[in-house]
Amino acid sequence: MDIDKLKAAPGAKFRLEKFAPDDTYGVSKAHAEKALEDHVPKLAALHDLLYAEHKRSLLIVLQGMDAAGKDGTIRHVMSGVNPQGCTVTSFKQPSAIELDHDFLWRAHAAVPPKGTIGIFNRSHYEDVLIARVHNLVPKPVWKRRYDEINDFEKILTRNGVHILKFFLHMSSKEQEKRFMERLNDPRKNWKASAADFSERQYWNDYQAAYRDAISNCSTKDAPWYVIPSDHKWFRNFAVGETIIGNLESYKMKYPSLNPKALGLASGGKSGARRDVA
Repeated sequence: MDIDKLKAAPGAKFRLEKFAPDDTYGVSKAHAEKALEDHVPKLAALHDLLYAEHKRSLLIVLQGMDAAGKDGTIRHVMSGVNPQGCTVTSFKQPSAIELDHDFLWRAHAAVPPKGTIGIFNRSHYEDVLIARVHNLVPKPVWKRRYDEINDFEKILTRNGVHILKFFLHMSSKEQEKRFMERLNDPRKNWKASAADFSERQYWNDYQAAYRDAISNCSTKDAPWYVIPSDHKWFRNFAVGETIIGNLESYKMKYPSLNPKALGLASGGKSGARRDVA
């Protein structure tokens, strides 16, 4: 599919209601599941290239309401990635040390180095989402953070960090269904909490906060992709397609062998020292 259909156009007024959370863009479940199987070796090969070339890194940002599938996306889409070159950072309630710094401090510390992939499970965007919905900071503070986030991401992209941001767009009805499944499944009910259900009363406030965050912070170099997530199989397929498509667009190449750097003479002969018997 054309992954640009999922992109929030930079500079344009963003309307979340134009994206249906149960849309599959004409992709069948059978096609998506077969494609996801193919994604695993493709992503592994591209990750190897990224590591070998060592010119850039990839930062993947996952945001979404509770139960939208951030953990599931990581588990299914990134299953073929070498864990030595991939880190996952979960952004929960800030610690006392983090609160003593600017709101971007903890995010910057987790940015992936060259040759690696970094995944943010929630991210610096929490400071214009939950901070806004629950009035954790005054409105003038969270409003200016859009520009501060854009400046931060611009610094990263200018220094070789490619950024892909995914909003896992789920309906309120589907969230309720998944919450009830957690309660009824002994293998999942440990995930359930009273806070999950109490946060549902702020659903519309969160949708407005996501709309404004995406509208203000989807840029040419760090775009937002809106991923319909009522169908888990489509969510995984769409995220995988987007990551692979972007990695392929970097036109990465393995470094050329430099015989001199290895101490080898031309023609493949050993460049061993003459004074060694």
